[in-house]
Amino acid sequence: MAVLHANEEAFAKILESGEPMLVDFFATWCGPCKMLAPVMEELAANYEGKLHVLKVDTDENQSLAVNYGIMNIPTVLFFQGGNEVDRIVGLLPKESFVQMIDSHL
Repeated sequence: MAVLHANEEAFAKILESGEPMLVDFFATWCGPCKMLAPVMEELAANYEGKLHVLKVDTDENQSLAVNYGIMNIPTVLFFQGGNEVDRIVGLLPKESFVQMIDSHL
């Protein structure tokens, strides 16, 4: 499963499903965000069928960024049962994201 570039409608649909999802809030002009993109692709492949991996462009979906208090990018949120249960702000090694995911699955 590839990373889904989500707008507000797609985000809401998956959130309502209650299924686990990892959401990368990013911007196209952000250097660290570009460095994180291949990590998100790897995570999407490694956890296929276990969680949804989404990318939300904060410039195109400002209300989502405001709703979730995104002050810095990249910010990665983990949702379970429709609620945010974890958050990582900034560019960290892949292992940090794996630990976050594994602690909730």
